[in-house]
Amino acid sequence: MKILIINGPNLNLLGVREPGIYGKESMDSYLPRLRGCYPDIDIEYFQSNVEGELINKMQEVGFSYDGIVLNAGAYTHTSIAILDCIRSLRTPVVEVHISNVNDREEYRRHSMIGPGCKGTIQGFGLDSYRLAIEALLGQR
Repeated sequence: MKILIINGPNLNLLGVREPGIYGKESMDSYLPRLRGCYPDIDIEYFQSNVEGELINKMQEVGFSYDGIVLNAGAYTHTSIAILDCIRSLRTPVVEVHISNVNDREEYRRHSMIGPGCKGTIQGFGLDSYRLAIEALLGQR
């Protein structure tokens, strides 16, 4: 089984960026633990601050991988292009947010990409990524 985790803009700063919201741990330190939970699954990781690069990566794997875990960052709330991409893929996509976006600014409460995703997991910190993998495993 192959799953790709994709993080969007500013998520390369996890552990540094607003630790009160996003926590103090970086994705680099979290990924080995996450992979350790699923030794039989190939978990790859990609991050970009560029919308088109996120789309290119999803198109690259979206017809052959078993799942995509997508934290599109601020593009969640603005990107029809990412929604269109998700809808064109065969690979299921789970939307993830580290924070509970419903407990934040009003503009963060609407997801443009959500209608194309299998579901959304939010508010569980970095553990949201593990929960998304569990959701994908349940879809098999």
